[in-house]
Amino acid sequence: MRNDLVKYLYRGWLIELIYLSKAGEISQRKVKLLSVEGDLFNVYCFKQKANRSFRIDHVLALVPLLQQERGAV
Repeated sequence: MRNDLVKYLYRGWLIELIYLSKAGEISQRKVKLLSVEGDLFNVYCFKQKANRSFRIDHVLALVPLLQQERGAV
């Protein structure tokens, strides 16, 4: 998962991820990767319209957004 995040970061791709919070809640978000540092990664979250940090081991799935999906963000 970490390798995918680093690859998408360097390519400048937006991604969609499914995330499990500490409270056990699942969320789906479209984000722009800002950095990957250790067990965390920092993003701009289009859902919250704010910078956020996430734990890599809490990511359930992630995929890069297609060009037409990027325009819809």
